[in-house]
Amino acid sequence: MSRLISPLPALPAVPALMLSILSVQGGAAIAKGVFPLVGATGTTGLRIGLSALILLLVFRPAVLRLSAQQWRAVLPYGVVLGVMNLLFYLALARIPLGLAVTLEFVGPLLLAVAGSRRALDVLWVVLAGVGVAMITPWSGAGIDGLGVLLALLAGACWATYVLLGSRVSQVLPSGTGVAVGMSVATLTVAPFVLLFGHWDRLTPEVLLTGTALAVLSSAVPFTLELVALRTLPPKIFGVLLSLEPAVAAICGVVFLHEVLRPSQWIAVVLVAAASGGVALAAPKAPPTQVQAVAA
Repeated sequence: MSRLISPLPALPAVPALMLSILSVQGGAAIAKGVFPLVGATGTTGLRIGLSALILLLVFRPAVLRLSAQQWRAVLPYGVVLGVMNLLFYLALARIPLGLAVTLEFVGPLLLAVAGSRRALDVLWVVLAGVGVAMITPWSGAGIDGLGVLLALLAGACWATYVLLGSRVSQVLPSGTGVAVGMSVATLTVAPFVLLFGHWDRLTPEVLLTGTALAVLSSAVPFTLELVALRTLPPKIFGVLLSLEPAVAAICGVVFLHEVLRPSQWIAVVLVAAASGGVALAAPKAPPTQVQAVAA
């Protein structure tokens, strides 16, 4: 842990979190560029497998010393983590990055307001619902229906991942939990990767790109979030995190030349605003570190 954090001791919290968000979405843009070479499934294997290797080398978890209780917590966490990433990349192969992230955000947003009876939370859900409706195929937006469904399923996995991650954090140190969970995720997606990944196209250049993807999508964001969480209040953390759909859309435009319609930009803003509103109005609680290993 110290080896990751020590180079950034003086970095202010807000820039650290914004760089974390940019790193994740930049990594997603790189991933989409690798799709034509090894496919979305193969790219998932590269990202998760290399991320697991990096995290294992950094945190060096004592896997053989984990108790039965710890394994019961980390195994489903890792399985959901793997499925979530696979579904997100499959969605990303069909729809623009900004829209995929926007739809995925619906999962944790609904989780955040689940059980709430506050009228304001209902307003946020309606706002997000309007945004999603503006993206769906029947809205006339010309978006791939299966891609939308896959992104929403990835969001459901994200919400489940948050719940399971909370349980893991109670029985394992964060570094150990993420390293072991990512390893389980690698094993979870391995059969799909072996069957559908285009490994005959794997070259040293693709492997190097996959390493950059793993670093940008996992190691760097996880480190930067830890820096931000030292001093950043949970509500501010959540509000800033809600900017991620907009950052993803901008990364899609800049790096992938994906052009969104005005209605789609409005949808991104609506879901981001709903996420920010939920975070700002939420009762005091420590933020959940999901971005670094989420899609």
